[in-house]
Amino acid sequence: MECAADPTRTPPEGRDGARPIFLVGMMGVGKTTIGRHLAAALGREFVDLDHAIEARCGVRIATIFDIEGEAGFRRRETASLDEHTRRPGLVLATGGGAVLAEDNRRMLRERGCVVYLRAGADELYRRVARDRSRPMLRADDPRQRIVDLLAQREPLYESVAEVTLDTGDQPIAQVLRNLLPLLPVRSAAQAPLTE
Repeated sequence: MECAADPTRTPPEGRDGARPIFLVGMMGVGKTTIGRHLAAALGREFVDLDHAIEARCGVRIATIFDIEGEAGFRRRETASLDEHTRRPGLVLATGGGAVLAEDNRRMLRERGCVVYLRAGADELYRRVARDRSRPMLRADDPRQRIVDLLAQREPLYESVAEVTLDTGDQPIAQVLRNLLPLLPVRSAAQAPLTE
């Protein structure tokens, strides 16, 4: 499915005339890695929303959760999302829970092309099982937690997505080859894809 401009929207445009691209999906699906490579291929700026929040606060996301709870983190996330989705021509990787708030979903839908990067629960668990820095995985059964989060969030990801792409266990270069034809106008400065 192509990310054609919606005539009822007035999204910011980058120097290549394309809308900003927002990546959504579960933790561990590859939003940051794919986002960096996508931005490089398109000659665009890349921002990881969680990293931007950490830089602004001076502490890790897990620490924000410890001090302010999930509700405090989500308020910070919404404020940062509002700021970054207004920037033209950006490739933005959101946090896995950014779609939970209706305001966030509205901003994503109205301000850019939303790409839902999808993977199954087993693949996600394989990727994040050893990562102790993820506050949403602080559970007796982290695999079941991923299953539960995916069941809750998948309809929300789908509700904002203009493009949905399964990442599976493909190499990044293959994911980009599959994704690029689905996106808005590409930059003339697009870099060649490498393995």
